[in-house]
Amino acid sequence: MKNENMIDTRPDLKLLSKLLFRLLPMQIFLALVGSINCIISGLFASNFVGTDAMTAIGLYSPVNMFIFGLSTMFVGGTTILCGKYIGRNEQDRVQNAFTVGNILGIAVGLALSAVYLFMGLADMTGFVTGDAAVRALFNEYIIGQAIGLVPLFLGNVLASFLSIENRANLSTLASIIYIIVNLILNYVFVSTLHMGAFGLALSSSIGLWVFCLVQARYFLGKSSELRLFSSHPDFGEIGQIFKIGVPGAATYGYQTARGFIVNALLAAYVGNAGISALAASDNLLRLAWAIPQGMVAVSRMLISISIGEEDRQTLTDVMRNMFRRFFPLMAAVDALIIACAVPLTRLYFRDTSDPVYMMTVWGFRILPICMPLSLIALHFICYAQSSDKQILVHLLSILDGVICVAAYTALLIPSVGMNSVYIANVLNGVTTTIVILIYAVIMKKRIPRNMEELMVIPDDFGASEDERLDLTIDRLEEVVTVSERVKEFCDRRGIDDRRSYLASLFLEEMAGNVVEHGFSMDGIDHTIDIRVVHKDDNVILRIKDDCRPFDPSVRKEMRDPSDPAKNIGIRMIYKMADHMEYQNMLGLNVLTVRI
Repeated sequence: MKNENMIDTRPDLKLLSKLLFRLLPMQIFLALVGSINCIISGLFASNFVGTDAMTAIGLYSPVNMFIFGLSTMFVGGTTILCGKYIGRNEQDRVQNAFTVGNILGIAVGLALSAVYLFMGLADMTGFVTGDAAVRALFNEYIIGQAIGLVPLFLGNVLASFLSIENRANLSTLASIIYIIVNLILNYVFVSTLHMGAFGLALSSSIGLWVFCLVQARYFLGKSSELRLFSSHPDFGEIGQIFKIGVPGAATYGYQTARGFIVNALLAAYVGNAGISALAASDNLLRLAWAIPQGMVAVSRMLISISIGEEDRQTLTDVMRNMFRRFFPLMAAVDALIIACAVPLTRLYFRDTSDPVYMMTVWGFRILPICMPLSLIALHFICYAQSSDKQILVHLLSILDGVICVAAYTALLIPSVGMNSVYIANVLNGVTTTIVILIYAVIMKKRIPRNMEELMVIPDDFGASEDERLDLTIDRLEEVVTVSERVKEFCDRRGIDDRRSYLASLFLEEMAGNVVEHGFSMDGIDHTIDIRVVHKDDNVILRIKDDCRPFDPSVRKEMRDPSDPAKNIGIRMIYKMADHMEYQNMLGLNVLTVRI
């Protein structure tokens, strides 16, 4: 048990873990929405249109990966850039980057819609398949998909920023409506009106418009701090969005190439049954892939903000959390999928004598093994993307995206057949994990001894362990010890008596306010994360808590004639501090004081 007079100083701070797991369900759900709708399309295709329609969806998969990569570029580039600005408290630049990202998404969506319509109407898709019947269905499918490209790009950006504004519940509502609309329209267009592949895609596209518009209403109203479009956007941010977003999105560009290569190998060595089996297993496994995608989305937000704040501890804690909590959770999910391989296959194919049946079963038995390994690669790509480690980003992206899977498949398929594709994905995860370790060894010139060395964090980034003090407070009794611990830290660092006294006084006062006004308001266990940093003769205090929004600047202005001493502590701090900033980001209150 923890001594009542001791404040928690664990390196894996409780507040971070609580935040990650609070944000995780929503990010998984957002990733799940697209997966659920792909599954709906796949089930309607296999049961109401036919095997050729399932093959057409399988052939569209690489194209869809390309579209997802573009969306990731705008979402990732805009989110990471804004995260850095949030970390620096540059609100005007956050608004501008958000506007530019939205405009870019709409522009690219319109351009690609025109390309899709031209290719589908003019039958310019011969490079995808030589089968005339499948190509006709593929053409119908991309014409229907063209209608939903604009809301797809814009809606994904809006969902990411709703999480930052702590309005993820609106994305949940939009996502649920999207699924319901898609399901109803598939029944009407495909099952009742027999509109075939065009009906499959049109159902999803209309659902995307509903998804986007429900979210857009928030940014058009008065309650949002961000506007959907600012009046005079500075398009100079385009370069930064591309610079940050392209490397991370390159993975999906490489996966597009990989998809075409693998489909060609399957067509040559296995036939259309192999393409259908891969499409079916991959289609349903999208549900499971939503989990690592959600995990990476949550980590991306915190990584970008940590880099903007130069918060070395939180940056490494995010990666520790991935290894200690996300990885085991993903492994458990995958074990469940493997155990359910046969019933999952029967959702698509029921004839056990058909070769496609066992091909699909083995897909569910082998493919899930690669997911925990991919989680590692995706996190390191995200971190490298945020910290401008371009060599590592491109190396992992091209290996994970195309080289490993395509090369291993080409090597194994003559002797192993269909299972070569599944095995190649597992070998890909092993290879990228080894490359991450080798990169750290080369850069540090030794085997990494801790997480900071594995991540190759520069020595001059943020505050070292000697330059900072991290404290976690869970109970009222712990507040009284804050002053002593901070005073000890300041004395050890040789900070002058005035600032040492103010630092201990400020933190005791502010932590006490959080406990008094936040801990007892909702019956939920809360945590305060305190950091004191002394670097380059600057003393910076930061308090994070997961209580209800509490802006001390508002309370500072509140006066009570009957009690002149009310809020006097907060007024005193504002008067004596050199600078104070308050933000509410990702549902956390963040107060930064410079003295």
